[in-house]
Amino acid sequence: MDLGLTGKGALVLAAGGGLGQAIAETLAREGARVALTDRDEASLKRVADSIVKGGGAARSFVADLGNAAELETMVNDAERELGTIDILVNLTGGPPGGPMSGVSAESWTKYFQMMVLSVTQVTDRVLPGMRKRGWGRVITSTSSGVIVPIPDLGLSNALRSALVGWSKTLAREVAADGVTANVIVPGRIATARIRQLDEMRASREGRPFDDIVATSVSTIPMRRYGEPQEYADAVAFLASTKASYITGSMLRVDGGLVASI
Repeated sequence: MDLGLTGKGALVLAAGGGLGQAIAETLAREGARVALTDRDEASLKRVADSIVKGGGAARSFVADLGNAAELETMVNDAERELGTIDILVNLTGGPPGGPMSGVSAESWTKYFQMMVLSVTQVTDRVLPGMRKRGWGRVITSTSSGVIVPIPDLGLSNALRSALVGWSKTLAREVAADGVTANVIVPGRIATARIRQLDEMRASREGRPFDDIVATSVSTIPMRRYGEPQEYADAVAFLASTKASYITGSMLRVDGGLVASI
């Protein structure tokens, strides 16, 4: 299936590894010109070099999602080097685990900037161009915690939920201009972040790591963790011309994990 992405400009946040890397590589294979950003320069260069070696078009731009000035510079540089940004994939790292109560004001401020304000800032920066051209895709990755709050991930549950309301509201504002805005929700995808969370749980509960994974997998109807490529394929579809009538929606990629309708 031709997704109609050849020549489109795509900006992928947090693309130095994990889900962001898989998404950037997939969009590049579909013919998009990809701008990758992350604060880890070495990881970012590795991903960009791999895409170029495979015949894709990619440029890397180092920026910290917690630094508004760096984000502004990053978008300016990306537009200058690659031209238009037609597709924006909003992806951020997660905060430390812990209960909802007792979160310090400093932590709220730090992670609100990194996980929410960074997304709204970059989106507001590229959105006028999308609306003017009459075509654009804004895809925001969150967490299954926005549907069913995940224990001991209180800060993540709260901040990512803010993005759901933001994206839904935005979708109605820009739909008539040919721009879609959707949220994509990962279940337990086999990334370094999921391994870290499983390791934290094993330490907290005093149980072997393999037992934690087995318990987690048993709650997933497909009886396995998802692969980053499976998530990236869903993002690529939402970015495509084939998804032109899908907006204001939330797509779960979770193997059936979330039991609610």
